Amino acid sequence: MPQAPTAAAPPLHDSEAELAIGGMTCASCSSRIEKKLNRLDGVTASVNLATERAHVSYAEGREVAELIATVEKLGYSAEELRPPDPDTAQTTAAAEPAESEADALRHRFTVSAVLALPVVLLAMIPALQFDNWQWLSLTLAAPVVVWGGLPFHRAAWTNARHGAATMDTLVSVGTLAAFGWSLWALFLGDAGMPGMRHGFDLTVSRADAAGTIYLEVAAGVVAFILLGRWLEARAKRKAGAALHALLDLGAKDVSLLRGGTEVRVPVSRLAVGDRFAVRPGETIATDGTVVTGTSAVDTSMLTGESASQDATEGDTVTGGCLNLSGRLVVEATRVGTDTRLARIARLVENAQTGKAEVQRLADRISAVFVPAVLLIAAGTLGAWLGLTGDVTAAFTAAVAVLIIACPCALGLATPTALMVGTGRGAQLGILIKGPEVLESTRKIDTVVLDKTGTITTGRMTLLATHTTEGYEETDLLRLAGAVEHASEHPVARAVADAATQAVGTLPPVTDFRNVPGLGVLGTVEGHRVLAGREDLLDDAGIGLPETLVEALAAARQEGRTAVAVAVDGTACGVLAVADAVKETSADAVTELRALGLTPVLLTGDHRSVAEAVAAEVGIEPGHVYAEVLPEDKVAVVERLRAEGRAVAMVGDGVNDAAALATSDLGLAMGTGTDAAIEAGDLTLVRGDLRVAAVAIRLARRTLTTIKGNLGWAFGYNVAALPLAAAGLLNPMIAGAAMAFSSVFVVTNSLRLKTFT
Repeated sequence: MPQAPTAAAPPLHDSEAELAIGGMTCASCSSRIEKKLNRLDGVTASVNLATERAHVSYAEGREVAELIATVEKLGYSAEELRPPDPDTAQTTAAAEPAESEADALRHRFTVSAVLALPVVLLAMIPALQFDNWQWLSLTLAAPVVVWGGLPFHRAAWTNARHGAATMDTLVSVGTLAAFGWSLWALFLGDAGMPGMRHGFDLTVSRADAAGTIYLEVAAGVVAFILLGRWLEARAKRKAGAALHALLDLGAKDVSLLRGGTEVRVPVSRLAVGDRFAVRPGETIATDGTVVTGTSAVDTSMLTGESASQDATEGDTVTGGCLNLSGRLVVEATRVGTDTRLARIARLVENAQTGKAEVQRLADRISAVFVPAVLLIAAGTLGAWLGLTGDVTAAFTAAVAVLIIACPCALGLATPTALMVGTGRGAQLGILIKGPEVLESTRKIDTVVLDKTGTITTGRMTLLATHTTEGYEETDLLRLAGAVEHASEHPVARAVADAATQAVGTLPPVTDFRNVPGLGVLGTVEGHRVLAGREDLLDDAGIGLPETLVEALAAARQEGRTAVAVAVDGTACGVLAVADAVKETSADAVTELRALGLTPVLLTGDHRSVAEAVAAEVGIEPGHVYAEVLPEDKVAVVERLRAEGRAVAMVGDGVNDAAALATSDLGLAMGTGTDAAIEAGDLTLVRGDLRVAAVAIRLARRTLTTIKGNLGWAFGYNVAALPLAAAGLLNPMIAGAAMAFSSVFVVTNSLRLKTFT
């Protein structure tokens, strides 16, 4: 995609690294790490809170160990991750930390909740309060605050030593302040007296300071936030489940053929050129070419379609697909991280690591948010003391401000939606390269469609057969197909393939001769057969009857190649051959229009061919660009953009790569060349143009979810902080609201898993 000009050229990055970051709890954490790494010369880093990863590009002279040390100096852990490889168990290992984190949080929350519940009930229901109930509350609340809240206190202390403040700082300071106040009131004030009672209010309390305890706040907030953290960890694991499932599709071992015998070995030992057997029900171990055998192959993990594909000798197969019926012998063409499955995983993972511009704004805000909240809390305390002189109310309001103001939802808003959206896209055969792609789909109003291989099948096909009276179609196809079978020309191959399908095995041809630029001729079953352009028959002194002349004219008008056929000196038929339009292309154009896009056809073919294809799929003649040279496709895209249009380009060939890169949004057909796929922003694994509309809808839905998440996160804090500062929120209720705001963001993102 085009980049905005900058004042200075960016540093050249020679290497890239993926770091797993431990210890991050909110957007402030990820922002601090990202800022520190980006301050290093020649380093560009993007830190993702939801995936707990940092994608770092660094110039020559830098070492990964230096990057890790920089992160560790901030109080976080870091280790380098290797590229995803479906041939190894790395995906399982990668999932283990998330599972162990969720299990640890569940254990800590369960114990804390069991202890905190009686404390909260005793505080909220005065009728349950008995003599010395406050000392039972202290006994139960102390382990919750100290042990249950230990992760918050530890992180707050680590951040404080580095001169930073995060969400953990707010939680730790708030709960310790409430607990400390309670200890003072119990041991030095009047709260420890037998028979002490106090009520519960959703707003600040006006009770006597020396007789007020906040043990339910200290214990309840810790329990609520642990619950939120546990639910977040579970939801994040679900959000990344699509990628893990994709990688787990890879086979773990394979039947390698050596000396005519099968040897079962780990997939990691496969090399390019090795041959291996795949039995029915087994997963194809790696990308390769079928050497022997015929079978149906389930390619749904790549295409999202349930229909199987036939594979026979010479066909290519993809690692991770399931062999359904026959035994295949496959020669490996790609192994390890070069396989299609591994490349898909890299694309998905890179997309999940990146950041949309809207998230960068949220990160900039969250970086200053926590210090600002500390100031607001101090200001709230001072304002209440100055205006009312009520120490208890001032303290309650200040603690509520500290606890309600969690920037965690801001940090989770984009990455969780990206994780789910890109994972769902991979399941549907749509690969989103990065979050900036989502923002591009919002403004697109024009979609440029390459013809060959995108709207059409990309291969010549016999579309119509015209015969003279008294001549059977099958006889014509048998004789013409036999003589064309000896030629390698694409038009000849189309006729021969159609004849084979119609009549089966074709008879042999003798005295075969190829006439360059005109056609072929030969003897089949004792008959002299000519097949080619009209000029070939003219040179042989063979005229065409009126019916065949009309058929020739009609074929040319429709942009098709007409093959005239003569048998034993008499013209007997015309075969119309063309690059057939895919059955789904017309529906795809309709769906693109429904998204508010203007479809444009771009091709190097003759205008008559282009306009015929455009008419068939529903593209207006005024939106057809024909006879465009490959190097001029970029100029067409630039011209459309100069007219003020936001242009998406869909293509599949090497000659489309530059146009894909120049457009505002490039959609590469996965059935096309590697160059086109690398240049595109979205890759459509299937060769079905309808997926382009699905991809744009998914991208837009993901962006809408991100905006909804950010809107909630911003709106929640904007509304909650004034309420807390005004004394309208009890700190415990504030803690519950803060915890569930993050859960809401993650749950909202998980709705993308149901996208169809």
